[in-house]
Amino acid sequence: MLRSIGLPELLVILAVAVLLFGGKKIPEVAKGLGEGIRNFKNSLKSEDRPEDHPEDKDKK
Repeated sequence: MLRSIGLPELLVILAVAVLLFGGKKIPEVAKGLGEGIRNFKNSLKSEDRPEDHPEDKDKK
């Protein structure tokens, strides 16, 4: 029997995150997570097209 996450569960998760990272760190953590997901998606899309990354040519 699976249930979706409700409001009480989300509040507990948020409270644990605040305790672990502190209030000022959460936006930084969220930004880093978002950038990581975006980079992962971009790498999946451009896997067939390696010429889309000109910075890779500079490293050779």
